[in-house]
Amino acid sequence: MGVITSTGREAMGWVSEQLVEAAQGGDLESITAVVHGAHPHVRRFADHLCASPQDAEDAAQEALLVLYRKIGTLRASAALASWMFRIVRHECLRRARRLLEDAADPGFAASAEDEVLRRLEAERVAEAIRALPDVQRRVLVMRDVLGQPGRTVAATLGLSTAAMKSHLHRARTAVRARLHGSPTL
Repeated sequence: MGVITSTGREAMGWVSEQLVEAAQGGDLESITAVVHGAHPHVRRFADHLCASPQDAEDAAQEALLVLYRKIGTLRASAALASWMFRIVRHECLRRARRLLEDAADPGFAASAEDEVLRRLEAERVAEAIRALPDVQRRVLVMRDVLGQPGRTVAATLGLSTAAMKSHLHRARTAVRARLHGSPTL
């Protein structure tokens, strides 16, 4: 997103350091310009991390709201890009965890220990899914977590049904292997 300049500071192509500093100081026009300029970059990053286009848009909007409300707390103007991407990543992961928790059986937890173990297992599954290549991750989440029909998943991602099934098979195999500690094929 940015490049390191000869002074060692990150320069962002979509926003000047002076504009960020003015926004940090509370200038409403500057804040609006920074948020508007950040949207396409934040959305593109969210598209790569989130399970669905709707989650990506929601995560991007949430990140932009945080930016709008809290830009004054940003310590260094050059850290804007990494700060925004951390917010987007956190929001996408939060949404994925919620999907996994909603999909899990909300049955009875016999003890606090059982609840901790369930959460740890859900985190292992979420980590295995996050490690997948982008297309495989999206196919797996849309098909297995969201329960969308295969044809819908294929059409949404611009894949043939056969390609979608192939990506789904590879994703399931990779997740299974990661969870059981064996190498993927």
